[in-house]
Amino acid sequence: MKVLLLKDVNGTGKAGEVKDVKDGYGKNFLIGKGLALHATNDVLAKYRAEQKRKAIKEAEEVEEAKKLSETLNSTKLTIKHKIGANGHLIGSVTNKEISESLKEQFDIEVDKKAISLKAKIKAEGTFEADCKLGHGIHATLSVEIIGE
Repeated sequence: MKVLLLKDVNGTGKAGEVKDVKDGYGKNFLIGKGLALHATNDVLAKYRAEQKRKAIKEAEEVEEAKKLSETLNSTKLTIKHKIGANGHLIGSVTNKEISESLKEQFDIEVDKKAISLKAKIKAEGTFEADCKLGHGIHATLSVEIIGE
């Protein structure tokens, strides 16, 4: 019996492979537990079409991430923050604040969890924030802090 593996199965194969297995193992274990499908021409055609759709979607996401990366690399974000008597900021500038300011000023949405700072921002000046955009693509955002 030929089956198309949907998930990795130890001792049998990896997801996406077509394997020849014994009838009982294929019907009762692999197909019964949802680990595989009976490898008919129809099933194989649908699987290949789905893989092509996923590849196209991933390519589009990578392209969008590259464009966003170029935009963020050339963007200088300005954030106004309260300053104390000693010249230091009251509190610190957070990832959430950077994310919200990006949305307000440039209408660019970057999740606060995707923004990482090398050190806490507790003073005025220009700092760099690393933005993870997915698919291994990073951008460096320049953040200028101005006291009020």
